[in-house]
Amino acid sequence: MHHNSQVPATKDDLLPLPSSGEEDDHSPRQVARISKPTGWRAVVARLSPRGYVTKAARTSPARLALFIFGSIIAVITGLLSLPVATAPGQPSAPFVDALFQATSAVCVTGLTTVDTATYWSPFGQATIILGAAIGGLGVMTLASILSLAVSRHVGLTQRMLTASETRASLGDVGSLLRAVIATSLGVELLLSLALLPRFLTLGLPLPRATWHAVFMSLSIFNNAGFVIMPEGLEPHATDWWMCLPIVLGTFIGAVGFPVILDVVRGYKRPRAWSLHTKLTLATYSLLSLFAAVAIGAFEWNNPSTFGQLPLHGKVLSALVSSVNARSSGLATVPTSEMQETTWFLQDILMFIGGGSASTAGGIKVTTFAVLVLAILAEARGDQDIEAYGRRIGLSTVRLSVSVVFIGATAVGAATLLLLQLTDLELDLILFETVSAFATVGLSTGITPALPDTAKYVLVALMYIGRVGTMTMASALALRERRRVIRMPEGSPIIG
Repeated sequence: MHHNSQVPATKDDLLPLPSSGEEDDHSPRQVARISKPTGWRAVVARLSPRGYVTKAARTSPARLALFIFGSIIAVITGLLSLPVATAPGQPSAPFVDALFQATSAVCVTGLTTVDTATYWSPFGQATIILGAAIGGLGVMTLASILSLAVSRHVGLTQRMLTASETRASLGDVGSLLRAVIATSLGVELLLSLALLPRFLTLGLPLPRATWHAVFMSLSIFNNAGFVIMPEGLEPHATDWWMCLPIVLGTFIGAVGFPVILDVVRGYKRPRAWSLHTKLTLATYSLLSLFAAVAIGAFEWNNPSTFGQLPLHGKVLSALVSSVNARSSGLATVPTSEMQETTWFLQDILMFIGGGSASTAGGIKVTTFAVLVLAILAEARGDQDIEAYGRRIGLSTVRLSVSVVFIGATAVGAATLLLLQLTDLELDLILFETVSAFATVGLSTGITPALPDTAKYVLVALMYIGRVGTMTMASALALRERRRVIRMPEGSPIIG
């Protein structure tokens, strides 16, 4: 049945809203067909990289993401296998270590089988951090392209609601790419400028201090978890100048590009932020606050971690721990010396991860928030799931359940395999597998000692954790269909 209500006509009101989920003659596909270039312009558009990416994003976005990340990992693996990639006196990296390091870099994880600061040469370190920068940038870019692909496959009404919600056009891949690149480079430049004076005060010459600042800024914003200092971050556990940029940079990189863009555009009107932005900021902030308090309480008197630090050092280490377990993996206290209760709490935080279309991994905070809201609505007996004046659809809840289930299945399968391949205890194995899946990079120290077969398992898990949930979510959204005939409703007993 068509809508009968009318609104004042403008020059843009040329397309009627479709009366159902089916597309009519004025659907987005038809409009795109009408405005499609012809002749030699059409040939150029199809052969250009932008045209190829747009077509691939529309036809097979999941396959596009898998192929791109796999290709980048293969290139980085080849570069790290070269003799010039290892430090003087070190042999060429074995294939398993080169592949593991390349996957960890491109998937912005931070797990390593060899020490980043001493095993690799400057060329190898540059290759690793370049892979991390490309990987972090690629996640946000591909997620934006996948959002574009999904938006082009829904009805015109839903596309208009989406545009109203985000106040941005999803139809221009070029604009998305430019915005993502500008945001990433801008934040990384600010982090470099903040860290450079600190490295100079530590007595490093200007070229080396600049390299350390650039390396760490890329590692922080992309939540890569790599440290270039041979002594690591533990000597800086009480250093606010070093750790505060880690906390802020990790937060910015982990909330995601859509949130950053929304906040920048509407910083004067927080109430006008999109539902995604509000859910991401609120959930991430609350979880970080909870993590800081809980980890601080668990480790306060642990002589191997927080117990040896002064009061301000304990507070600072709690702040760093509140964000590093979410995504960055940059630790100022030895993770291997933490208590088992802290490990289990970090397992949960790592599995949840950060924001969608960000450099963080995990199932994402919005997925967690939707499930919590669904539970609260069910407990209150509410028919609708609501947040910030918006109703969350049932399809979003189903998608959230699917993401959580597939993530838990991947972690569970990898844990079983590693238990079979090693003689290590469950708590150590579980921590490592969750860290790999959530692309965090925190480690209890067992990764270098794992057999090669176990390392390959973690390689697959990092790859799945980086692109798996993102591509799976877009693929499920694209497969949504409407049925004319629906089966009678049934109610199996639950619980």
